[in-house]
Amino acid sequence: MKKISYIGINEATITGTKNPLLTIKGKIKKKEYNFLVYVNGKKIKYDNVNQGFEDLFAITANLGKDVKNVEVYIVTDRDKELIYEAKTNLLKRIIKTVLYKIKRFVKKVFHFFRIIKRGISFFWREYHFLVPISLLPKYWRDFKNSMKRGESLFYNPNIPSEYRKWLDLHPMNIKTEKLDYNPLVSIVTPVYNVDEEKLSECIESVLNQTYENWELCLVDDASKNSETIQTLKKYEAIDNRIKVKYNKENGHISKTSNDAIRMSSGEFIALLDNDDTLDKNALYIMVRELNKNRSIDMLYSDEDKLDTNNKRCEPHFKPDFSPDTLLSLNYICHFTMIRKNLIEKVGGFEIGLEGAQDYDLFLKITEQTKNIVHVPYILYHWRMSETSTAKSMKNKEYAINIGKKVLEKALERRKIDAIVEVDKKSSYYRIKYNIKKQPLVSIIIPTRDFAETLKTCVDSIFDKTTYKNYEIIVANNESKEPETFKLFNKYKKEHKNFKVVDINIEFNYSKINNIAVSKAKGEYIILLNNDTEVITPEWIEYMIGYAMQEHVGCVGAKLLYPDNTIQHGGVVLGLGGVASHAYIASDRDDIGMFGRLRVPYNYAANTAACLAIKKDKYEEIGGLEEELKVAYNDIDFNIKLLEKGYYNVFLPQVELTHFESKSRGLDTTSEKYKRFKIESKYMYDHWRKMIDKDPFYNDNFSKKGWFQLDKK
Repeated sequence: MKKISYIGINEATITGTKNPLLTIKGKIKKKEYNFLVYVNGKKIKYDNVNQGFEDLFAITANLGKDVKNVEVYIVTDRDKELIYEAKTNLLKRIIKTVLYKIKRFVKKVFHFFRIIKRGISFFWREYHFLVPISLLPKYWRDFKNSMKRGESLFYNPNIPSEYRKWLDLHPMNIKTEKLDYNPLVSIVTPVYNVDEEKLSECIESVLNQTYENWELCLVDDASKNSETIQTLKKYEAIDNRIKVKYNKENGHISKTSNDAIRMSSGEFIALLDNDDTLDKNALYIMVRELNKNRSIDMLYSDEDKLDTNNKRCEPHFKPDFSPDTLLSLNYICHFTMIRKNLIEKVGGFEIGLEGAQDYDLFLKITEQTKNIVHVPYILYHWRMSETSTAKSMKNKEYAINIGKKVLEKALERRKIDAIVEVDKKSSYYRIKYNIKKQPLVSIIIPTRDFAETLKTCVDSIFDKTTYKNYEIIVANNESKEPETFKLFNKYKKEHKNFKVVDINIEFNYSKINNIAVSKAKGEYIILLNNDTEVITPEWIEYMIGYAMQEHVGCVGAKLLYPDNTIQHGGVVLGLGGVASHAYIASDRDDIGMFGRLRVPYNYAANTAACLAIKKDKYEEIGGLEEELKVAYNDIDFNIKLLEKGYYNVFLPQVELTHFESKSRGLDTTSEKYKRFKIESKYMYDHWRKMIDKDPFYNDNFSKKGWFQLDKK
């Protein structure tokens, strides 16, 4: 095989004895390409695994028992070139399987010793090896679970085969019942040159709906494909709820969609593309939500995709309405139902924004209403055709640029001074709010001795921060070491914006911060742990830009361990107990599911290790709960903001290193455990409903592993 300049193979293996599986992973510079896989000279189907990065690919293929020769070709617009070939037989695969099992055993042994090493470090740091007997069963369970995680406890939703296994375990069994409120739903579908099979599947998915009060408004955009016209005429004659209009001139998707809306008579408009399909209960489940609350103006569901072999893949399990996430990407997408009068109010689909016309419409609708409901069921199957943004990178590039324009227009409408940045790794967006007059920002840093730790933190602020108008308030909690006071005096002499507030009380993180905030002169507050180090020079500009927005509660940052893995990537309520950080120990450069580690996202909570908020909002909710002296005070604080109707935002573009808590010292084991139990009980007593259902974490995801699917 000759070397191909635009493709590199990182892994190419055939594994399995009875059911051999081909796996190929690599990097590619081309944007338009496809693969062909041949077994014994015969073409077979393969799965394309989503890798999260535009330039990475991975394919898997079941080869069959009689495989002898395997060839894989890459096909571009000009060439078909061989990238992999192999000869295999049962003996070779048995040897490879044995070697694989040996490697797996060795890996498990190393995994065992890593857990033991971490355990020794943890038990010394937390208990000096004097572990309470009552905690031993818990740590034994944790040990067993950690060993099991050598093999995944979850299904990865981004791996098609695993997602389909999860679907088999979770069939959507919906019992339909008579509804009191049955509004007419008009499904609008622009049609253009789609083949008979796909268009028929689309229309049949509407005809098969368990909810019957619908009409399907199809507008053909001057198709030249005779199959398309014949299929429309066939279904037009089948059911009088199907309305068809045939345009004489091609007007593109926005105009054609508006034509379909004008044809409609329904109270609600539902959007369906001409080659996609609906779950049979899609309309019923949506209308069932309307029966619970008739004031709802807009509903959206979860979705997945249909690959070129018509197999389901790439699910998108969405959060409840998240306005800042929507400014990062069109996460709403499909399946969406909106009141017709609202669509008419905003002028329908805007001509000239084809490629992001839905995104534009959703942004306009969300400016008109907050009665928006997310329905956590996969009701829509988006086909990965060669011309859709679901598959084609060329079309995706076009859509990205139009999406940027849509966001810029939205900011202009909202009279918000900001710029839209495109994140190159994820292709999603970041809003950078412009701050014309820099308000005073008070950075609150609680500390107790550990002068070197504090010095690293404060030096990084003074040395790297580009924002000019800030003050640092060190909340000194019973420091005793001479080095600490020497450091205080040094900073006081060198910097006019540095001061120390002595708070000599028993350690109570909440009370210490509340007292320090009361002494702060800033319009905005940043709570910051003393064991952090600033990485991003514009950290304050980004965080305060979001904190200035009326709808925003608190703003968090991406915190990294010293080894450049993630310590904080947003907080999920109910994950592993009361709450837990997402993406712990993931790589710093990980994109995260749908860009969660690259662009701003709404989360239920952020850690107070680095947290920005407007001071009057801090005071509005009474500050940090002083009954929670150590644990969960920041989670309680975030939930109170949600209760007030604010949205909390996580900004992955703001990075700090977090060296973990050092200055609190060791507590006696029994006191520490008792306090933890008391503070956990407080959270369950006050916030059980929110802990059980985090509005920004989809119900389908596991509560044991972030953004994974449970095997059971």
